[in-house]
Amino acid sequence: MAGSVFGTAFQVMTWGESHGSGLGVTVDGCPAGLPLSQEDVQRYLDRRKPGQSSFTTARREGDEVEILSGIFEGKTTGTPIAMMVRNQDQRSRDYSAIRDVYRPGHADFGFDRKYGFRDYRGGGRSSGRETIARVAAGAVACRLLEEYGITVTAYTKSIGGFEVAPERFDLAERDRNSLYMPDAVAAAGAQEYLREVMAEQDSAGGVVECVAKGVPAGIGEPVFDKLDACLAKAILSIGAVKGFEIGDGFAVARSRGSQNNDPFRVDASGHVLKETNHAGGILGGMSDGSDIILRAAFKPTPSIAQKQRTVTTSGEETEIAIAGRHDPVIVPRAVVVVECMTAITIADLLLRGKAARL
Repeated sequence: MAGSVFGTAFQVMTWGESHGSGLGVTVDGCPAGLPLSQEDVQRYLDRRKPGQSSFTTARREGDEVEILSGIFEGKTTGTPIAMMVRNQDQRSRDYSAIRDVYRPGHADFGFDRKYGFRDYRGGGRSSGRETIARVAAGAVACRLLEEYGITVTAYTKSIGGFEVAPERFDLAERDRNSLYMPDAVAAAGAQEYLREVMAEQDSAGGVVECVAKGVPAGIGEPVFDKLDACLAKAILSIGAVKGFEIGDGFAVARSRGSQNNDPFRVDASGHVLKETNHAGGILGGMSDGSDIILRAAFKPTPSIAQKQRTVTTSGEETEIAIAGRHDPVIVPRAVVVVECMTAITIADLLLRGKAARL
């Protein structure tokens, strides 16, 4: 299977399935000498693991990472960093009923047509559990970016019709509620909405917003490997993401040039700054020194207990109600995944950019 590698200078290759022995990642290209511990990686994995609230799957996994190579005496060696998380709570029997049925909203049909075979136990490589490997790699990328004074922070912007209000935005609140929303009022409304959705055996979608601060101007390539293009690929490669925006995003279609352009000015220290940031920190495919702001729209979880029309692998029409343990909303656990894929992309282009000039 091709397509399991991302990046050029900071390269990530993931492997493993939802109901296999485990999942893992190899990170190649991380410079030597970076302080890195198992705790640095585990902290990120703990943010995405299941079973932390009533709004996540009941699957119980410790998601404890093992660093197999690339670290010596607490620092990276410059060689590939291999990491693994073993699966502990697989219940493959939950999926026996859909062995010969295509689940609506899932990759089953496409997988079958492409390979003539599919792992029906939780979706195999198409499972959201694959993101464990991305988060482990992203933890390394975030640690690397810290050395350059760059931080990447994501949070839930909205679930259903409940959206974070700018006047109530409080990043500290993000980690005080199970939805990772930096707005206590919006979080309370979204929680009540999710209880209603769950009572109806349904699911919900939402939006994750991510902000990268401290990114110097000039990161990214001006043609095919634009920073925003690479970020789009990274974020859209996350399962269930159906929309992507940078800066004002689709709102620019209703704007005018005089409104959308970000005027430049020079501050008291002689630094060039922008007065506004409609561009989301990227101009001409390269960072402009402002905050990089992106958003990812996640569809509702496709695994729902309501009956849905579908067909069998032999072409017969039927109905299915999906059993097992599934998140009624993907968004909260996807926050750290968006954060990590953003960090991986910036780290990769940052290292590539070091060869841009003498």
